[in-house]
Amino acid sequence: MHTIKQQWFGNIRADLLAGIVVGLALIPEALAFAFIAGVDPRVALYASFVMAVVIAFAGGRPAMVSAATGAMALVIVSLVANHGLEYLLAATILTGIIQIFLGLFGVANLMRFIPNSVMLGFLNALGIMIFLAQMPYLIGGNAATYIFAIITLALVYVIPRFIKAIPAPLIAIVVMTIIAIISGASMQTIGDLGTMPDTLPVFLFPDIPLTLETLKIILPYSLALAVVGLLESLLTAQVLDDMTDTPSNKNKEARGQGVANIFTGFLGGMAGCALIGQSVINVKSGGRGRLSTFTAGVFLMFLILVLGDLVAIIPMPVLVGIMIMVSATTFNWSSFKFLKQAPKSESFVMLATVAIILYTSNLAIGVVVGVILSSLIFVAKVSRVSVTKKGQAFHVKGPLFFASTTKFIKAFDDVNAKEITINFADSQLWDESAVGAIIKVQQKLEQNGTTVHIKGLNASSEQLYHQLI
Repeated sequence: MHTIKQQWFGNIRADLLAGIVVGLALIPEALAFAFIAGVDPRVALYASFVMAVVIAFAGGRPAMVSAATGAMALVIVSLVANHGLEYLLAATILTGIIQIFLGLFGVANLMRFIPNSVMLGFLNALGIMIFLAQMPYLIGGNAATYIFAIITLALVYVIPRFIKAIPAPLIAIVVMTIIAIISGASMQTIGDLGTMPDTLPVFLFPDIPLTLETLKIILPYSLALAVVGLLESLLTAQVLDDMTDTPSNKNKEARGQGVANIFTGFLGGMAGCALIGQSVINVKSGGRGRLSTFTAGVFLMFLILVLGDLVAIIPMPVLVGIMIMVSATTFNWSSFKFLKQAPKSESFVMLATVAIILYTSNLAIGVVVGVILSSLIFVAKVSRVSVTKKGQAFHVKGPLFFASTTKFIKAFDDVNAKEITINFADSQLWDESAVGAIIKVQQKLEQNGTTVHIKGLNASSEQLYHQLI
């Protein structure tokens, strides 16, 4: 009870103010993510409202903000284009169910197996994909389109140097929208994409057939959304852990993301996850408790319901400029230094992760392949075993497991002695394959009349050896 009270009411004033700032910051990105995904703005706005409110109660990391995100929007583009909104809502609900099960099975424990090179590739590919997603709304536009996008980009870059209390994207939107109205410039606006919501979201069940064919359509997207959402959420949670020097329950966070996505799907929103940018803004603005996240969601919906008509006249090129800046901040520019300083194998993994994600347009596939590549490279590095001969004694150095047994066995091909000793003082047996390799060498040599003595096994290796022989 003390923990709940502390997380909700231990920092009321700062949490309320931080939540208001984040609520303002959520609007431009939610609208921008809506047109990335090709859905009505209401779908992203409802998602941001529901995700933030629900995760405030169900999440495992206080002060972390979840909403509609670019990573999730990119995954659902083809689903929306080919099957429509109802299938998106169903996929969002299924995403939540998958995430709950992943949380129950301790998916957060797997995060430690994702190397830094893969994380860098993930973030860099995300930044590139967000940038590329803006091009259809920019290329081919009139002169005003380019001018407004460039000025917006400049404002978002410069404003934080002078004003930190109010999010730069919000200031840019207000200023550029006023200029557009006064100048009468002809450009596409948010209202052209669809109407702003004028009511709170209502519960609805997706209007789709409950068949195996439907499951085949949405399951691949839901799996990708679940993985991408948890990757971004757990990565964000770790960032906030470091910033605030406080721990968080990441398996609970995974389950909370699932609960939030289920609510979102039933209330007409697209799948979402934690937002790194808004979460950092929240913490830097003084937010530390769940109240800050809850306030962000509620204030967002207040702005939309009360000021929806004003939001509808925001020029699209303004959002393009904002999203280009988002892509630039998402991309890890220190990666170029990483490429120079890191081992070539790690640089290769990072570049491969980026290339696979861009080729498949699937962040989850890229991360999985990147982890596999890293694992294979690691296995190749640690499987270097050597066998040196001094008289009738063979000294084994290096770990002995499935990847190094071939070289170990080959070292005894030309043995011609009545008695030998194999010394494992500088080695370690790791699996059944290691024991099997020793037995194979023993049997082969003993058939040729050579007596084999095993010595130098440490406690764990000896236990494994006697357990399997």
